[in-house]
Amino acid sequence: MHVMADVIEGRNPVLEALRSGRSVNRVLLAIDTGRHSGVAEILRLARTGKIPVDYVHRSVIDEASMTSAHQGVIAYAAAKDYVDLEDLLELSRERGEPPLYCVLDGIEDPHNLGAILRTAEASGIHGVVIRSRRAVGLTAAVAKASAGAVEYVPVARVANIAQAIGTLKKNNVWVVGIDLGGEADYTQVDFSWPTAIVIGAEGKGVSDLVRKKCDSIASIPMKGQISSLNASVAAALVMYEASRQRGW
Repeated sequence: MHVMADVIEGRNPVLEALRSGRSVNRVLLAIDTGRHSGVAEILRLARTGKIPVDYVHRSVIDEASMTSAHQGVIAYAAAKDYVDLEDLLELSRERGEPPLYCVLDGIEDPHNLGAILRTAEASGIHGVVIRSRRAVGLTAAVAKASAGAVEYVPVARVANIAQAIGTLKKNNVWVVGIDLGGEADYTQVDFSWPTAIVIGAEGKGVSDLVRKKCDSIASIPMKGQISSLNASVAAALVMYEASRQRGW
């Protein structure tokens, strides 16, 4: 059951949230909802804002609703506004530092995303990139798990991680994937250059398409019997190594 502080219910409230430019993680629309002008406008604004819309059975929305006045429409607002990828590049320019980003290829656990944001803030990462589908957004649970870091770390949400990597590369950012079978130890990577660190999803790692887009793949040495680390722990190790190399 989705009982969250960031639920917006009903056609008009959802419409006004989208019109105001409020960041929304996703919209749920009942399959049997009539396609009148209000719904059409919600769909148009969601498409313009690259906000995922999921068509579900009305029972799913009934369960998520806290007011029973949802009219077949519910939106999950973000705990904090997202930024554009270009905003992250501009932030790095303003700081006068070589860009340093963490790109997340499908993190689904809110506690992992919260922990990654917390470490990103502490280690000086300029921003985090997440994808809009099949991944957790800036929910209330993520905000809580981040221990306040969500207020300080800019998060760009993109529809396609591979395309986002292409944009970063065009802006002279070196893209390093962290995954098993990497050709180098992560401590051998030179993080003093403009760098984006790519962390894969829990249990799946970096997807094949994203892996091919990376400039290099580095791995974290494993001496025990367990073959991989928790995604947020792996991200923390690499982010702090980058911070150490930069003397932050």
